[in-house]
Amino acid sequence: MKSDAKPEVCVVGLGYIGLPTAAIIARSGSKVLGVDVTQSVVDTINRGEIHIEEVDLDGLVQGVVSRGLLAASTQIAPADVFVIAVPTPFDKNHAPDISYVLAAGRSVASVLKAGDVVILESTSPVGTTEELRDLIAELRPDLKVPGRSQGTPDVSIAYCPERVLPGKILEELTNNDRSIGGITPRCARKALAFYKRFVRGTCVTTDARSAEMTKLVENAYRDVNIAFANELSIVADKMGLDVWEVIRLANRHPRVNILQPGPGVGGHCIAVDPWFIVHGAPEETPLIRTARGVNDGKIHHVIKHADALISAHPGAKVACLGLAFKANIDDFRESPARLVAATLARKFGERIQVVEPYAAELPREFDGTGASLIDIDTALEDCDVLIALVDHDVFRVVPLAERADKLVYDTRGIWPDQPKPAELDRGGLRLAS
Repeated sequence: MKSDAKPEVCVVGLGYIGLPTAAIIARSGSKVLGVDVTQSVVDTINRGEIHIEEVDLDGLVQGVVSRGLLAASTQIAPADVFVIAVPTPFDKNHAPDISYVLAAGRSVASVLKAGDVVILESTSPVGTTEELRDLIAELRPDLKVPGRSQGTPDVSIAYCPERVLPGKILEELTNNDRSIGGITPRCARKALAFYKRFVRGTCVTTDARSAEMTKLVENAYRDVNIAFANELSIVADKMGLDVWEVIRLANRHPRVNILQPGPGVGGHCIAVDPWFIVHGAPEETPLIRTARGVNDGKIHHVIKHADALISAHPGAKVACLGLAFKANIDDFRESPARLVAATLARKFGERIQVVEPYAAELPREFDGTGASLIDIDTALEDCDVLIALVDHDVFRVVPLAERADKLVYDTRGIWPDQPKPAELDRGGLRLAS
């Protein structure tokens, strides 16, 4: 491939990161094949449709598919650049599972040729890119692999994690800075040339291990700071304080910026990535481990308070507002709201109603509980108790007049005007966190 030619690209994994990445690369003019193990995902994309909720993604996918720049398949095919964007979960002991990455690596190795570039984007423990390199070297002894062969390597291998906000993925994939870590400096330069085709942000090259750690550190930093806010909310509950008011006032200090508490931490980044650091250095990470414990513990704190509120009002109908891990998305992975609502549904059965505008049906853990999925208008008409678990915009705009006589447990601070108990004539309640 000539340096000025548009590379053919294969993106392995078409989830919340893989599909937007594939679509943006296709928009830059490259022909892209997206590979996924789920046939329904492949069929949906080939119709020009999407299987996830993300702002403006539907129009972009429809456009690049109709122009013949993006196609999907369950089978890998030769390309010039391979981008691996598959899940990296952890097991019950919080040990990272890179089996999906290695499975993708085996597929890529089967079609790899001299001159190709392989880029891992999946959030991974430090050393994963080197494991991917070693796997390719083992499977393709006919190719010179960087760091494993003498002379100029035949292929380049690098690590480049995304750093995006759900709801703004297309914008941030394009505009955010990138850390590109190569197995060698030459690998990093090859990957840099690729990303500069569609990334407007600054692309900084480094080594693969540093890039891997950078991604983990970014999310661990946020987890630790959220843990401080969540611990404050628990302290405020004990002292009878409004944590939202305390944080608002404290943040008027020019060097204080406390984040907002919630019912816990969810998603496949902040709730997962810190464990990768802890697993790699268990004796050196007491703060990161404790922060994870605080944020997971906040979920059970919320369940305890919600249970007490519901139990104190027998027969009251309850609306749990939201299942997603953050506002205005349909991603329920590691969601504390989902765990809270499902736990309450298992105990209180059909008294529990769920409002989730980004779901067509309740997840499987609600099966047999008697809980049902309703819309916000029905919840405001029929339910006596509102438990705000996600700060979706549709919840934020509910006026006081429609909830003034409700029992409210606001875990997100979305209704600061909700009357406090002493201000109510009809027994309403606002719990701060």
